[in-house]
Amino acid sequence: MLNVVSVLFLAAASACSSPAVGPSPGSSAEESHLSRLNWSTLVPLWLQHQRLGLRTKGPDFILEDSIFQILGGSIHYFRVPREYWRDRLLKLKACGLNTLTTYVPWNLHEPERGKFDFSGNLDLEAFIQLAAKIGLWVILRPGPYICSEIDLGGLPSWLLQDPDMKLRTTYHGFTKAVDLYFDHLMSRVVPLQYKHGGPIIAVQVENEYGSYNKDRAYMPYIKKALEDRGIIEMLLTSDNKDGLEKGVVDGVLATINLQSQQELMALNTVLLSIQGIQPKMVMEYWTGWFDSWGGSHNILDSSEVLQTVSAIIKDGSSINLYMFHGGTNFGFINGAMHFNDYKADVTSYDYDAILTEAGDYTAKYTKLRELFGTVSGIPPPPPPELTAKMVYEPMSPALYLSLWDAIQYMDKPVTSETPINMENLPVNNGNGQAFGYVLYETTIFSSGVLSGLVRDRGQVFLNRVSIGFLDYKTTKITIPLTQGYTILRILVENRGRVNYGNNIDSQRKGLIGNLYLNNKALKNFKIYSLDMTKQFLQRFDMDNWSVIPKELTFPAFFLGALSVGIYPSDTFLKLEVCRTPFLTCSLIVLGP
Repeated sequence: MLNVVSVLFLAAASACSSPAVGPSPGSSAEESHLSRLNWSTLVPLWLQHQRLGLRTKGPDFILEDSIFQILGGSIHYFRVPREYWRDRLLKLKACGLNTLTTYVPWNLHEPERGKFDFSGNLDLEAFIQLAAKIGLWVILRPGPYICSEIDLGGLPSWLLQDPDMKLRTTYHGFTKAVDLYFDHLMSRVVPLQYKHGGPIIAVQVENEYGSYNKDRAYMPYIKKALEDRGIIEMLLTSDNKDGLEKGVVDGVLATINLQSQQELMALNTVLLSIQGIQPKMVMEYWTGWFDSWGGSHNILDSSEVLQTVSAIIKDGSSINLYMFHGGTNFGFINGAMHFNDYKADVTSYDYDAILTEAGDYTAKYTKLRELFGTVSGIPPPPPPELTAKMVYEPMSPALYLSLWDAIQYMDKPVTSETPINMENLPVNNGNGQAFGYVLYETTIFSSGVLSGLVRDRGQVFLNRVSIGFLDYKTTKITIPLTQGYTILRILVENRGRVNYGNNIDSQRKGLIGNLYLNNKALKNFKIYSLDMTKQFLQRFDMDNWSVIPKELTFPAFFLGALSVGIYPSDTFLKLEVCRTPFLTCSLIVLGP
């Protein structure tokens, strides 16, 4: 019997996206026993009754009564298929590391107010328990803001429904939402702390707040919010060179983020002046960097990585490799940067990390494994075998559904006198739309200049004919002569909300404010939500599709099947269909 994976494409407007796919066997039997895990196996018997936890003594970390050097690596459970959690954690352990660090993405765990999801690939507790079983300590970085090159830095888009929202401050609308989220999250996290017999030895207070620094009361509020809900392990802050001096919080150990030896020397000097003689830790040593659409793949030479990590260790510092394994920005969760220009992050979060996006070893892995083995004096366990990869036969989509024909199968459109941005659409139980596309329709009766703010990119149609795009740089487009009643359509793509910087409060997507024709505001819109979830796509029955015609009408959905055999292996899709400059390919794997 062959396994067949259905693959669906939306061809619309922007650049091509090629996420990794490829199911493979997991270790569900092992994970099923995690609830019965005996935490005591993590520490020697003579330590089990003291439970003093991680603390500081002069320049050293102390775990119970022993000097402890944190040798950590970052893996984000939400960027790795659950079936591969164990493989990636074993590879981290085999590199000679003793600690796992991970962020917690609020936007994925609370997609709607009060509706929490910690299932499947978002099962944080199972991930932490698995790390413990493998013999790793855990440093948890719960946010609420995490940056992490994820949409809005991990903050839920529904927060932006409030026109006065001030993210990452003590603004009541924000703290009320944080309190409710932390009530739920910490009830799951607290039992996993070291002093309760779990692997969590430290918890980070927010993330790089010194470089934001809009509210002096904010970090003390987050610290108290953690402690009031039962967090009793060591608290840490984490800041880069732009925010270290402003990111310090009383009673919280400051750590640093960097990539070069020069930064190490400078930041350690600042640390000494701020908090005196305390243990030094590089919370994020950047092993590579993320990529943006249209840019080249960032690469950091393995010899340079070895030299810098060696210098950090020689300096007596603890270290966390960010990233040890980057993984994939599944779906539409990628973030963006916007300083001089808006730049969306790519689907891959390979990061040029110690393991590749596919979990394979690199030259960095080989060199660092030897280094960490020398540091600890204990040979690390043997690295696991690599997972099988397969090059499958080329495939072409077989079925087709024009967006204009698909409209009739969608939910009833929202009607509004004026445009509504994505976050404020009355969909998803009042929580707005987080990801995907929005289609705006209205009627016009004349030609002229069309203008408005589109976030992030909108393809403009007269009836079904594309006439151009509106985006950050192009805010006006000429409407040619029309013959009376004409449908004006704009298909807007959310390419990713900014995850770092001072403009996160302005990350609403879609049409922002009025749309003008010859400086006159257009009225009476129909607005369709295309969030591109599986539930959305299930509206299209097989009877709705047709064989691909010779003359295509875009935008359109395309459906194809990839035969992967009896025993599936990992693979990646290269989207050769994306050849035209006006085509977006959003890939959705529907499963066998």
